[in-house]
Amino acid sequence: MPLMRSWVEAANAPDCDFPLNNLPCGSFRSEDGEPHCGVAIGDMILDVTRLEQDGLIQMEDEEEIFFYGDWTEFMSLGPAAWAAFRATVTEMLAEGAADAPGLVDYLVPMAGTEMMMPFTVAEYTDFYAGKHHATNVGTMFRGPENALPPNWLSIPVGYNGRASSVVVSGTDVRRPWGQLKAPDAELPVFAPCKRFDLELEMGAIVGVPSEGPVTVAEADEMIFGYVLLNDWSARDIQAWEYQPLGPFQSKATATTISPWIVPKAALEPFRCDTPARERPLLDYLKEPGPMLYDIALEVGLAPEGKAETVISRTNYREMYYSSAQQLAHHTTSGCPMSTGDMLGSGTISGPEKAQRGALLEITWGGKEPVTLDTGETRSFLEDGDTLTLRGAALGDGYRVGFGACTGKVLPALDDPYKR
Repeated sequence: MPLMRSWVEAANAPDCDFPLNNLPCGSFRSEDGEPHCGVAIGDMILDVTRLEQDGLIQMEDEEEIFFYGDWTEFMSLGPAAWAAFRATVTEMLAEGAADAPGLVDYLVPMAGTEMMMPFTVAEYTDFYAGKHHATNVGTMFRGPENALPPNWLSIPVGYNGRASSVVVSGTDVRRPWGQLKAPDAELPVFAPCKRFDLELEMGAIVGVPSEGPVTVAEADEMIFGYVLLNDWSARDIQAWEYQPLGPFQSKATATTISPWIVPKAALEPFRCDTPARERPLLDYLKEPGPMLYDIALEVGLAPEGKAETVISRTNYREMYYSSAQQLAHHTTSGCPMSTGDMLGSGTISGPEKAQRGALLEITWGGKEPVTLDTGETRSFLEDGDTLTLRGAALGDGYRVGFGACTGKVLPALDDPYKR
């Protein structure tokens, strides 16, 4: 598909994340201090809440769907409503649109605008569905002969995370405290995390709720769109707590998402197949067609006050299980899914060292520190470091991007239990 041209000139630049082909959904603080729904176009935000208030956008049989300034209620309307809204906004912003002069007043400059959580997170489930990542981590802790658990090639492994600690890009992240146990120590201590890490992931946002099991095809129809996701991880806390039930406090500090939800419709031209299966999947997990997306991803690390170094470049197509497969598996027990549920893909790594999506892998558990462009080294994150995730699907003369997903590491507070 070629570039769709807009009368918002910045949207036509080949390096712009937000052309007319994209139209991602976000929430921003308006001049009146209230959250408004907006659609990114070029370097501007189309104020959808104001358009609705003035009667220029109206969802059939729905009143003030965008009144509260987030996209949760709209997402619940389903694919037909999503398509109708997308068609309306595309017509409004297309080059040569008759109403363009009247719509200029509904554009807000993106620069300097405070972005907010674009939806209410109902539940958060994180998966462990990247084969390169799982193999690397398993090799470190169990050796190459036992790198993957026996179930890994048959089932999308996951755990339930914390919806309450999901934050929008730009939110600072405080280094957590927790139980740490050194390998040669008899007992743990309570101390700040010393091995704080990032995880490069994609998040799938559920729009349509479900009751009972759904197929992979039905699951794909339920997904409204995708965000970049950094699932911050306290590796030393995790090492002590994860057996027998898996991550708990080590993943509860924060999960940062990009402020823009890229609609699934914008990613359709970039669908691709999951990798060849090493073991046949059970029928309920088999995909009816391409369910992954070709999305180039990168991670930048900037020490406080210094230039950024890109420490990883990879692609979402490296995942072994798609979000649709993960969602279908999530429902097999009869587990209901709700509007606003978010599924983390799991860390996205490629086969090469430069394509690894976490410092745990990049530095091989801290044994091989990475050298930044500043000359400094990192085994794990230090206070003041800013992490930035970026991603875009690359089209013919345009890109469908997610914007930046950033977070800065703040020092741990003083012992919270010494009062």
